[in-house]
Amino acid sequence: MARRRNIAASVGGWSARHRWAALLIWVGFVVTATLAGNAVGTKGMEPWEDDNGESRKAAIVLDAAGFPDVAGETVLIQAKGSTAPADFRAVAEDVRKAVLATGAVENVRTPYDAEEPAPISQDRRSALVTFDMKGEGKTAKERVQPVIDAVAGVQRGHPGLRIGQAGEASSGLLIGDVLGDDLVRAELLSIPLTFGILLAAFGALLAAVVPLVVAFTAYLGSIGLLALTSQFLHVDSATTNLMLLIGLAVGVDYSLFYIRREREERARGRGRERALEIAAATSGRAVLISGITVIVAMAGMFLTGNGIFMGFAQGTILVVLVAMVGSMTVLPAILSLIGDKIDARVVHGTVRKLTGRTWRRVLGGREGGGRVWNAILTAVLRRPIVSVLLAGGLLVGLSVPAFDLRTGEPGTADVQGSYPVMDTFRAIEEAFPGNKAPAAVVLKADDVTAPHVRKEVERFRELALGTGEIDPAFFGVSVNPDKTVAVLNLGLKGKGPSDETSEHAVRTLRERVVPPTVGLVAETYVYGSVAGVMDFNAQLGSTVPLVFTFVLLLAFVLLLASFRSLVAAVTAIVLNLLSVAAAYGVLVMVFQYGWGENLLNFESTGSIVSWLPLFLFVILFGLSMDYHVFILSRIREAFDRGMPTEQAVTHGIRTTAGVVSSAAFIMVGVFAIFGTMSLLSFKEMGIGLAAAILIDATIVRAVLLPATMKLLGEANWYLPRWLGWLPVLEHGAGDDDDEGPDEPDALPSERIPVTVG
Repeated sequence: MARRRNIAASVGGWSARHRWAALLIWVGFVVTATLAGNAVGTKGMEPWEDDNGESRKAAIVLDAAGFPDVAGETVLIQAKGSTAPADFRAVAEDVRKAVLATGAVENVRTPYDAEEPAPISQDRRSALVTFDMKGEGKTAKERVQPVIDAVAGVQRGHPGLRIGQAGEASSGLLIGDVLGDDLVRAELLSIPLTFGILLAAFGALLAAVVPLVVAFTAYLGSIGLLALTSQFLHVDSATTNLMLLIGLAVGVDYSLFYIRREREERARGRGRERALEIAAATSGRAVLISGITVIVAMAGMFLTGNGIFMGFAQGTILVVLVAMVGSMTVLPAILSLIGDKIDARVVHGTVRKLTGRTWRRVLGGREGGGRVWNAILTAVLRRPIVSVLLAGGLLVGLSVPAFDLRTGEPGTADVQGSYPVMDTFRAIEEAFPGNKAPAAVVLKADDVTAPHVRKEVERFRELALGTGEIDPAFFGVSVNPDKTVAVLNLGLKGKGPSDETSEHAVRTLRERVVPPTVGLVAETYVYGSVAGVMDFNAQLGSTVPLVFTFVLLLAFVLLLASFRSLVAAVTAIVLNLLSVAAAYGVLVMVFQYGWGENLLNFESTGSIVSWLPLFLFVILFGLSMDYHVFILSRIREAFDRGMPTEQAVTHGIRTTAGVVSSAAFIMVGVFAIFGTMSLLSFKEMGIGLAAAILIDATIVRAVLLPATMKLLGEANWYLPRWLGWLPVLEHGAGDDDDEGPDEPDALPSERIPVTVG
């Protein structure tokens, strides 16, 4: 069967020959996408789009009900230490006067009001003063600081008591500041870190700058596209941050693959044009396969039906697609334009003058993976059975804790560290247990104030309190302006979201309390943080098998078609699953068991944030394919040129060792930065991603992959006869790929020498 020239070779060849046109097209695309995106703006999610099941239906009703957009705030007045319970009347009045004096609040309630008094704890040691911020709730955080300062003034006047403020506006201000500072720091650190690793790897300024330029412009272009596509599928605000994380990782990786091969071919004596042709046909094709595999993995998130996951899928697919296209088009054009100047060793010359020694390049033109990689590979191939048992045993051992993985919501513990607002939230939850798990029953009817509806509301209250699972201190009723929707607010006994007591209370409401009361006269939905977590878990429980099947099946088909080997496709899937399982195990040991709390500066909640396991599977499965496809492409290329399998494996691992290790260092470094963030959920994500990439690039790719391929031998390329119709794709640059240097397009003195030093 005739071999088919691959798309990457054609696209890369055209770009190299028409470099100015390719550059102008790329710059035009990035500028146009950015301007268009800025013109329309990124469309954020509606309030109900991140909910699921019954919670989603309730949120849709509330969104359309026309309730005033109000941000509620609470001031805690609490006796300190062993101080005896006190009469807080005078203090509560001081708080009322102080907050009203700001002119920013309304509807102030204290425990001593005649109508609808604010709660006071059963032990009389804690009391609450509640009020609403004037104006729109979504912008209240911009006006809340004077109120916080006023409450702080009351605290200074009563040093014997604890007086603190917490609420929607004050927590929004805190989280916005904390998260904003963390994200700015992450972005400011990730780019210099990536540049530093690239500089150390290449030892050449241009070679370090070019991958960053390609990756960052791809990110900018994809952000512009996201603004356009978000008009149809809205996205969460964290999507753009995730896109920077993923875009920087894959964009730099793809550029590394390409530049490494082009430099290698130049070092072998190839002319500039021929070197670029080979790089396009080999590394370019690996980039194409890898990119499509990552996109397929990300697309699995669409199947969850959850708005946040679907937005993440949209953003990551766009940034990977643009990075892939950029690596196949503008990168060859840049390399064609710069030529051998990309390897100008300005940095090495400086190091030589300062130290008298030469800085060895990790990703120069020489073949071979360095002493460490060669030593590891030699040992692995000499004892493949021992290597598989040791590496496989280690991964299985790391995976065991994953079977104990428990998901939950961190609640107030998501913001790690000591902040006055969060400390007040926790103190309120401790003093008023019902406040840990607020819930609401949403009623929709023609007139929710009608006598027959009000009668059932009273019956609901009596029956709910009679279960012993509802805190009576937090019961209240709100009605929208046109009297078609009512919200019955109440507090559940328990420790909050993901707590069995709180979840049992929600089930009691849904199954035993609502149906025989308000359920008879209105459309009803049980809503709130606990119900939301339950509905989210139920949604994932029904869609996770579909997501896993979709990702694994399509990745398998793609690998099978690309490498024409049933065994290679199965091996890739198994190794990637082992890598992901080991990452889950590390996540459980660190964040669920609390190993390394002091080192990473966090306090374990005993669970993993509920959205993370599925998210990690999709992201890690996609990213780990980068290394596997790149290495396997090089091995298959050598095998197709006539090398025996063992020799091809050795050649493939050694020639890709430098780029894989450098790419892994970049990913691990960038992801680890997110592990330093104050939000526990982001910290878990960063450490989980960093651990997985480190495991995958070392234990899996350096030990398990070569050892497994050595044991399988020629069986690595087994393809059943009934699959013989699959196309035969080129893994090299053509039939003459193993020939010596071709006709030069530059003087011999301009060529990159095989030995650099």
